[in-house]
Amino acid sequence: MADTPKVSIFKSFPKNFWTVIVMEFFERGSYYGVRSILSVYLVLSVAEGGLGFSKESVGVITSTFQPLLYLLPIIAGALGDRFGYRKTLVFAFAVMSIGYLLTGLVSTYSLVFTCLILMVVGAGTFKPLISGTIARVTDKSNSTLAFGIYYWSINLGAFLFPLILVNILKQYSYSYVFVMAAVGTGWLLLLNFFVYKEPQKPENTKSLGKVLAEALLVLKDFRFILMIVIYSGFWILYFQQFDSVLWYFKDYVDKTPINNAVNSLLGLFIQNPNWKFDVEHVTVINAGTIILLQIFVSNIVKNKKALPTMITGIALGTIGIAILAISTHPFVFIAGIFIFSVGEMTAHPKFISYVGLIAPEDKKAVYLGYSFLYGVLGSGIGGILGANLYVYFVDTLHNPTMLWITFSMIGAATIIGLLLYNKFLAPKNVDV
Repeated sequence: MADTPKVSIFKSFPKNFWTVIVMEFFERGSYYGVRSILSVYLVLSVAEGGLGFSKESVGVITSTFQPLLYLLPIIAGALGDRFGYRKTLVFAFAVMSIGYLLTGLVSTYSLVFTCLILMVVGAGTFKPLISGTIARVTDKSNSTLAFGIYYWSINLGAFLFPLILVNILKQYSYSYVFVMAAVGTGWLLLLNFFVYKEPQKPENTKSLGKVLAEALLVLKDFRFILMIVIYSGFWILYFQQFDSVLWYFKDYVDKTPINNAVNSLLGLFIQNPNWKFDVEHVTVINAGTIILLQIFVSNIVKNKKALPTMITGIALGTIGIAILAISTHPFVFIAGIFIFSVGEMTAHPKFISYVGLIAPEDKKAVYLGYSFLYGVLGSGIGGILGANLYVYFVDTLHNPTMLWITFSMIGAATIIGLLLYNKFLAPKNVDV
């Protein structure tokens, strides 16, 4: 039998699939739009349009709300199954939108902290409902393509919103970026009310107690938890892209060569272009790299063993961070972020594959669900650690080179940890 044409596969997706893809695009675009400038906005002086918080206090904020983004989906998935996806999405969009709007309006530390927690409660509730909907409206014939489109929609939002909207709005006021995110998520209430349909409920839904009991089951697996702890070292590096990397970019990187190159190109089409390379474009580099190369990289490593491929990806990411120590030239900076992004897209899909391989046959879904702990640990440690290291090495000693060498050492320690794990603890009865 001939393969099903791609056009037919696209036609096989129901309206509900495309509805949640639009939701995912706008929600992730809003989130990454805010994250692309948040840590800089919070530490900028009031005269420069910021709030003037210390970097250490911002590290506490990011080390609190980012782990929640990884923890909440487990509970939210159970709530969605119990109360219905549409009702749960109403809560998610309303709380998220209010959180974004208020963050842009308040200025005291405690209120900003509270509003960001409100935002992340909405975002964390939203996350499992979209992937859950896709899982329920697709089957074996189209689920791979469906989740590929889902992954692209995330990165497309993370690419376009900071590149275009954030760049324009922050020239007037940083507060407008938060208004943009509030609108970008708030209008999804209309999409939920008038277009989205409640997917068919699964035969067996899990109670909240069952979800928490499964968590304890996974936490008792010492070998699995140790692997997660080791792997989270790489995500300490990843989360620097939203904090210390942005501060370094603003304070040290000379943007002039990039500005001149881009404006020379734009000058072929418009008169007197004035494009500026700024902090919001840092996360654009990461998302753009993934959009361009994920399929290519995935094809290269698809038949490679999971754990060695993870180690290779983490090594590339570590090299990317180390490159930042070489020079403040913008092309060196871009090269570092680009190589780190290639490492990320090499390591992380194989990590998910690895968890699926080593999990007990009757508990694969549970283990995959709780593999999120890498993000909890990586972001929880990364925010506070990154802020304090930046203050010590950069603000106090004026030595950013040592900052990136220190983070590279964390990457190297992660690689050594996984090599030792592979040698002494990795299951011998599976091909990993």
